[in-house]
Amino acid sequence: MPHTRRHGGNRGDQGNRGKGNGGAGRRPAGPRRTGRPQDLVRRTAFDVIRAVETRDAYANLLLPARLRDRELTGRDAALATELTYGTLRGRGTYDAVLALCSDRELRRIDAPLLDVLRLGAHQILATRIPPHAAVGTTVELARSVTGPGQAKFANAVLRKVAGRDLDAWLAIVAPPDADPVTRLSIAHSHPKWIVSALRDAVGTAEIEDLLAADNARPRVTLVARPGRATVAELAEAGAEPAPYSPHAAVLPDGDPSAVAAVREGRAAVQDEASQLVALALAEVAVDGRDALWADVCAGPGGKAGLLSAVATGRDARLVAADVQPHRAGLVRGAVDGRAGVLAADGTAPPWRPGTFDRVMVDAPCTGLGALRRRPEARWRRGPEAVAELGPLQRRLLAAALDATRPGGVVAYVTCSPHLAETRVVVDDVVRSHGGAERLDAPSVLTGLAPGLTGLGDGPYAQFWPHRHGTDAMFLALLRRT
Repeated sequence: MPHTRRHGGNRGDQGNRGKGNGGAGRRPAGPRRTGRPQDLVRRTAFDVIRAVETRDAYANLLLPARLRDRELTGRDAALATELTYGTLRGRGTYDAVLALCSDRELRRIDAPLLDVLRLGAHQILATRIPPHAAVGTTVELARSVTGPGQAKFANAVLRKVAGRDLDAWLAIVAPPDADPVTRLSIAHSHPKWIVSALRDAVGTAEIEDLLAADNARPRVTLVARPGRATVAELAEAGAEPAPYSPHAAVLPDGDPSAVAAVREGRAAVQDEASQLVALALAEVAVDGRDALWADVCAGPGGKAGLLSAVATGRDARLVAADVQPHRAGLVRGAVDGRAGVLAADGTAPPWRPGTFDRVMVDAPCTGLGALRRRPEARWRRGPEAVAELGPLQRRLLAAALDATRPGGVVAYVTCSPHLAETRVVVDDVVRSHGGAERLDAPSVLTGLAPGLTGLGDGPYAQFWPHRHGTDAMFLALLRRT
């Protein structure tokens, strides 16, 4: 688990440092003095965490805005980012430790104070910040947020937390002889239902590696949209070619918006698996005409941006739709001038049956494949979400097949490896809808990236964070017969 090694206290969740977690050796001297109140860094992390808890905010969207507003840059911004994402990821582990160190049940602790304690536990157990500094700064934060009385309670709890390192605490809260799902849930900070679902999908032998990969900071991967930017241009800006996608580059350091092609919309941040599933749809041969493509769940526009660039290069046109008008607006900023964008419901679309040659269905899902990037998502939904989303996923896929002409192809994609959101949905629709045959998705993907392995035996393909360094993206390719 990444938490068992101490992260550098001055590193951020930039996603561009791969799976490196800092060293377990020498600690830095403590928080760096910057001429501004040091607690502004921790207060920023706390404010974002509270917004995630109370307003269902997304940390990856809110944190950059908070950093800009408070003029936090460099090491201060990196530390605020590490504290925010690390605390959100490790919440399950930290709660198990805090429960043993508190004389109150966690549910009886005021929510803001509990978030302060989680923030302190992360600093103590998973960074190289000296424990005394981590306790002191967190107690000061508790004083400013909840008052002096609660600060005394925070001090008592966090001093107990600091009495052991994380490995010693894990031996107590997640012992080897515990129920396997419970042990993995606590040790790797995932709800039990997610541990069970992921184990069903990947198997017992790999589940621990997968959970650990979920807690590693993801790389920042860029896409050079064909005809608008090149990987060579991204390399000149400091990126390195990615291993699989011909249009991808990994940014080892820095802010993606500092890259000119990203600022100008000719390139974008996009996970490599997300690129490859879009390219796979474009790669499959169709019988006859190949002029009109669709992305029926296009917001916020990552796959649509790549598909529209590829389509333009072939003198084809993409129609991109999203049911939410504001998301359709985001798509307009991602696609090129030939693409058509509209707000439309993919389950009851305005176009006629058999209109399109290629259709992308990037279906709404639980997002269990992107827990590295959105760590708060694991705490946001329960297993009931899978059952709630299933009917929508089936309707979207069935409508996409109806919208595709005979000989055309459909890609069904989810950023979730949950069996009930992936192969079960596709199998049900193929069986009930008729008029569709499954194509071998792994062979299409390996044609795009010859070194790509570990996608499964087909006909479906599944990417994995611990195998491929990507989100856990699922792909099914269907030909309309």
